[in-house]
Amino acid sequence: MAEIVAAAFTSHVPAIGVALDTGHDQDDYWRPVFAGYESAKQWIAALKPDVVICVYNDHATAFDLRLIPTFALGCAPEFRPADEGWGARPVPKVVGHPELAWHIAQSLVLDEFDITIVNDMEVDHGLTVPLSLMFGKTEEWPCPVIPLAVNVVQYPPPTGNRCFNLGKAIRKAVESFPADLKVVIFGTGGMSHQLQAQRAGLINAEFDNRFLDMLETDPVAATRITHTEFLRESGSEGIELVMWLVARGALDDEVETVHRFYHVPASNTAVGHLILENASAAAAE
Repeated sequence: MAEIVAAAFTSHVPAIGVALDTGHDQDDYWRPVFAGYESAKQWIAALKPDVVICVYNDHATAFDLRLIPTFALGCAPEFRPADEGWGARPVPKVVGHPELAWHIAQSLVLDEFDITIVNDMEVDHGLTVPLSLMFGKTEEWPCPVIPLAVNVVQYPPPTGNRCFNLGKAIRKAVESFPADLKVVIFGTGGMSHQLQAQRAGLINAEFDNRFLDMLETDPVAATRITHTEFLRESGSEGIELVMWLVARGALDDEVETVHRFYHVPASNTAVGHLILENASAAAAE
């Protein structure tokens, strides 16, 4: 059967993509950021996943106020990098996995998740920056990617608990797919940051690290964080952390931490990164 064996969690700061694309990744400012992903690249290269499910949020490229899906699953054969106002990132097109994606869509709907199925979608930095951080510069991404876009831009976003349960439903869907596939799920966005108003530039390292602790040892506690608490403690864009709970919900209750990294600053935010493997898979190794 297909199986989700691990999750990678990471910020998707757009400036990281710019630094990488323009050759500034080894500048003094950016070098510590990219150094924090070296072991992650080695880990995923050794793991060789067959498919990545990437949970991210669109930044008004594929969706805007005319259409606001809470959860949108990309079922197309491929997804082009979006032009976000300064040209598309010079990265490979994203090749999808329509068979698995449609299977997941059917399973989620039967489990009463009202998923939006998308067959024509461009993907922005929310998805391509995590791919670059995990896979590095490459002529093509090493495996198919299924995009799962979550609305965390326009109120009301889904709760952390809803996202966690969605992850559980995705795991159920993957495990019922009749092919042997090794799947890794990415949870992206965050960590604490705010882009506007009086608290612009907010970074709350204490909250960020407490959230990472919860993902490792007590994810149910993280599902109880309310929208108001996310706003107060992690800024208006800190709500993106609910997407990490989709990925965490797709794992075992007991996990093994492969890698953890936290760095301030990267642009006007913090960078958080975590890799968790299912404890059962880690024991089997």
